Amino acid sequence: MKETPLSKCEQEFLLSAVASRKRLDGREVYDYRRMKVVFGVDRGCCQVLLGDTRVMCQVSCQVTSPKATRPTDGLLFINLELSPMASPSFEAGRMSDYAVELNRLVERCLKESRCVDVESLCIMAGEKVWEIRLDIHILNHEGNLLDCALVAAVASLAHFRRPDVTVSAGEITVHSLEDMDPVPLSIHHMPLCVTFAYFDQGKYLLVDPSYKEECVMEGRMIVGMNKHREICTLQMSGNMLLLKEQVLRCTNIASVKVAEITELIKLALANDEKARQAGEKFGFAESVDTTKIVAHETAKQEEVEDISEAESEASKIIEDSSVEDMEETEVHHMGERTAQIGSGGTNTWFVNDNYESLENQAKGNNISNLVSKKKQYKETISSGHLGSDDSEEDVTVVLEQNNLEMREKGASPMEINTNNTTNKSGKKTKKKT
Repeated sequence: MKETPLSKCEQEFLLSAVASRKRLDGREVYDYRRMKVVFGVDRGCCQVLLGDTRVMCQVSCQVTSPKATRPTDGLLFINLELSPMASPSFEAGRMSDYAVELNRLVERCLKESRCVDVESLCIMAGEKVWEIRLDIHILNHEGNLLDCALVAAVASLAHFRRPDVTVSAGEITVHSLEDMDPVPLSIHHMPLCVTFAYFDQGKYLLVDPSYKEECVMEGRMIVGMNKHREICTLQMSGNMLLLKEQVLRCTNIASVKVAEITELIKLALANDEKARQAGEKFGFAESVDTTKIVAHETAKQEEVEDISEAESEASKIIEDSSVEDMEETEVHHMGERTAQIGSGGTNTWFVNDNYESLENQAKGNNISNLVSKKKQYKETISSGHLGSDDSEEDVTVVLEQNNLEMREKGASPMEINTNNTTNKSGKKTKKKT
């Protein structure tokens, strides 16, 4: 994926800010971004944060054969990878021109400066030596990758410990970490790089350019130096010409910056070693800043106030309100389906003593109501108002054969009802007689 270029408006805005000696993140012209060096749990694992730029480095070792031209020197292998995780413009498995340039600059600064004593890596001359492998992974690209990668590489080399070895009768024994303490690498000095960005044909100068400032810069100069003011590497790139005074000014600025970064690395190494010896927690997880809102850690609880007085008062109240030991409880039969356990008080729920009399009275009222309704029903039938709309119930009337004949002849419902009542009364009289 190709890198997305900045628009014309963004370029003009950045150049105008540089011309007015201002930067997007509020830094001064010669200021570095905030740098943080963190070590992992394993030896030789280091992560460096330069603003939003993040680089991780891991050092490992193995026993191998030396080169024929240098039979007593160990090997130092450096590998720098630009993964798509750092930037969409980086391709996996393919070395771009920028990646090749970074690899060569790191190798030149570390190998040619002889910061690591490779002769101390020899086990048996001409047969076995230690090979130190340095893997540098770019985790996030926000400008000035070289400075951040070199700090991570130097810090990892200083933090690494290789296993101890013994040679007896031509046999090489590599001891584990439990058998013998590991041995640190012999490092003579710490070479670091400082990157300068130039604008408007070298008229304006910036230290530690960010990603957007690198996109609009006309050229850059890289100064590799240690705290002893010894120049390890020097490179200029871009379409510009610099004067001798400008180069000298850059080297003077670089000497100050290198001394500050070296002290930062030594302080981080001392803190990590102190934590390991004291048995405290260490590693990447412990380096997370918990003061941020996005930190995945709850805030520490405040100290709890002394509650001894409250506890004593509570115990006194409990003692004062303590109930005497209860005797064996007995079950008292209070009535049908009712019992009382213990010597408790009477039931506080509302209970009417005349409940049974009220219940009987209600039953009597219900019976009287039914009788009155039945009488009313009979009166309604006798009066012939069966189909009236005022009735609450539907009344069913059974018609006999003579009633059907009267209905066919055109008789009214009143006449049919009168006929039924006379027939019933006649039957009753017959039974009485």
